[in-house]
Amino acid sequence: MFEDFLNGKKTIAVIGLGYVGMPLLYHLSKHFKTIGFDKNPARIEELKKGIDSTGELEGIDFTNNNIEFSCDDDILKKAQLFIVAVPTPIDSHKLPDLTPLKKASQTVAKHLKKGDIVVYESTVYPFATREVCVPILEEISHLSFCKDFFVGYSPERINPGDKVHTPDKITKIVSGCDKQTAELLAKIYGSINNNNIFIAESIETAEAAKVIENTQRDINIALMNELSKIFNIMGINTFAVLEAAKTKWNFLPFEPGLVGGHCIGVDPYYLTFKAQEVGYHPEVILAGRRINDSMGEYVAKESIKRLIKCGRAILGSKALVLGITFKENVPDIRNSRVIDIIEELKDFGVEVDVYDPYANPADVKKEYGLNLCKKESLKDSYDLIILAVKHKKLIENIDEFLKLFNSSGVFVDIKGVIDKNRLGENILYWSL
Repeated sequence: MFEDFLNGKKTIAVIGLGYVGMPLLYHLSKHFKTIGFDKNPARIEELKKGIDSTGELEGIDFTNNNIEFSCDDDILKKAQLFIVAVPTPIDSHKLPDLTPLKKASQTVAKHLKKGDIVVYESTVYPFATREVCVPILEEISHLSFCKDFFVGYSPERINPGDKVHTPDKITKIVSGCDKQTAELLAKIYGSINNNNIFIAESIETAEAAKVIENTQRDINIALMNELSKIFNIMGINTFAVLEAAKTKWNFLPFEPGLVGGHCIGVDPYYLTFKAQEVGYHPEVILAGRRINDSMGEYVAKESIKRLIKCGRAILGSKALVLGITFKENVPDIRNSRVIDIIEELKDFGVEVDVYDPYANPADVKKEYGLNLCKKESLKDSYDLIILAVKHKKLIENIDEFLKLFNSSGVFVDIKGVIDKNRLGENILYWSL
């Protein structure tokens, strides 16, 4: 069967062309006949023009590759292998929201044929593929799982903005409902990364491996955030402590900071949901989540304290927040915890301007109800400036922003990337 994909007799479709799906599709298209499907017509139109607004394929010409783009799901009739790469967010109660995954499964099921394979890349809790997705595929297609059609799970490992750990340069985990499916997927994915493949013993093992990757990082960052709070009380610079501690060979180089995005700030809730469903109440994981989710409010309150020390009246004071995306050098604003800082400052009566050279103003307005400022419209009367995201474009031009203080004030450098000696004597510096 692999040869049929290799010689173009069979086609691979990727469903969901965001940060995960589009880079994967690009690399698959170098070896196989492919279809790129996304329900967003605007996304399809920009991709047809060779534009990737996520920035993941910046500088890469993918228009001449073997890809057929469409927002009409009828195109999926041509495919024999479906790779689902849609978001798996959480709802307002921090519970898994599998709506996109369910809808994608419904779409695929409409076009599922005997012998077809469906692979899920979306992050889920263990058993979600088998318990949530497979029943949808069976019900709509009227086909039998692992008899008429087959299912696999290959967790995505995309790190937005990372141009080093791309799909062709990482180890890829694959799994299948049977040995033959797993081995076929190993060959498919192995074609794009020099066979750097790990075959998990089951779909559930692969699902669990994915969800603990970010849970582990979340807990480690939570420890750093708690240490930052402790050292702040002691008057010790956390980043200076970490620089010293890193000199030991087995010290893990995590740092304090805001934990947002679509992975670290979300995935642990998938694991804790399933854990509680099977009767176990997780403590360490949820404690880490509480700490990390509290950091935006903490930064805002520490900023307010320092404004008071500077003799500023809080009500009506002016603040400039630099950066709104969830991480540096990407336009992705999903689950950005910078919004927590902004909202807390506003609750204190602070007037807040937000500037970000990477974020899309329309997306920010839709997601958070904020109007991003243009650089030329920034005032020169700020009492507080917060470098919330360490964007390269912000750091390189930091001196321009430091000139926007109202003679004196507070500069908050969340990640500790700016030399405080660059600030004037009237500027109070603080970082995590």
